[in-house]
Amino acid sequence: MSLACGADAEAVTRGLGFDCHDVAPVVSVRPPWDLAHWTMPLLEVLIVGGAVFALAHAVRRHHAGDPVNLALWWASLVYLFVTEPPLYFPEWFGLDELYGFIFAHNLFTVQFMGDRLPLYIVAFYPAISQLAYELVRSLGIFRQRGPFAGSVAVAFVCQVFYEVFDQLGPRLKWWAWNPGNDVVNHPALASVPMTSMLLFASASFGALTYLVVRLTGGPRRGWSLTLRTVAAGVLTPLAMAIAGIPSSFFDGHVEAQAWILGVELAALWVAGAWIVFRDTADRPPPSAFARVYPAVYLGVLAVFWVVADGTGPAGSLPYALACFAGAAAVLATLYRKVRAPAPS
Repeated sequence: MSLACGADAEAVTRGLGFDCHDVAPVVSVRPPWDLAHWTMPLLEVLIVGGAVFALAHAVRRHHAGDPVNLALWWASLVYLFVTEPPLYFPEWFGLDELYGFIFAHNLFTVQFMGDRLPLYIVAFYPAISQLAYELVRSLGIFRQRGPFAGSVAVAFVCQVFYEVFDQLGPRLKWWAWNPGNDVVNHPALASVPMTSMLLFASASFGALTYLVVRLTGGPRRGWSLTLRTVAAGVLTPLAMAIAGIPSSFFDGHVEAQAWILGVELAALWVAGAWIVFRDTADRPPPSAFARVYPAVYLGVLAVFWVVADGTGPAGSLPYALACFAGAAAVLATLYRKVRAPAPS
């Protein structure tokens, strides 16, 4: 299959500083000091390091008898490889006329698939899914309220942690959206498509978590666990399609779609916050991963926001600040519960 570089892809990648006609078809490696912006290698360390930390934690929990973390880590990668190739190469799947060219990543240290897929994006899926799941699990929500409420909480936590990254990326040219794509990339909140904010940043990871918890929870091992993990990753895009149905009724009416997606996002905030910030007495001890990595992730991205000197399209600063506040409140709730004495 050819690596297509149409007019839209060419325009977007040249805006990022490279030519999509001059790429490595399988894998490319470049020095981190040669990247387009100084934040890019630091971002790679943050995300790849988080994925490795999450894997180590997941393996420990699996050895302790809980396979969910490890299943979620691998299911995230299955979900990645189901969804990302059609986004990068819609023409391979007969989707080019339906969706068109959506976005392009900039050139990072390690890149795959015609320089369309950075290694750090591969790592981002398990890193963010584990971040959200571990915070919610450590708050005792899955134990006390069950898989559905826990997964709604995961969708909310993903939203507030992911969007501090998503609203910043275009500004620093970590990636660029195709502004001419009216099917997928509009309506948008500043430079970020609202469908991405809702369907990818929340609905997908909430659904993935629910499927993994329901399919792999309990003493499962071997092929049974493997097949159930793969099934969870493969089925997750269906949830994204379902969450996108309300706005799809108004295709071509950007303002109406913006209102619908905005209402869905507001409902997620209300439901997620109600679940997360309600007091839960029955909670497990928080893991080292839950105590450390989310705070490091949020702190590094806060520094990137403060010193942001990019020239790309700006994201929504008010929404990013709201997400920073939501993420900080989640961490404060976790740390407050860590300090709280156990009931006598």
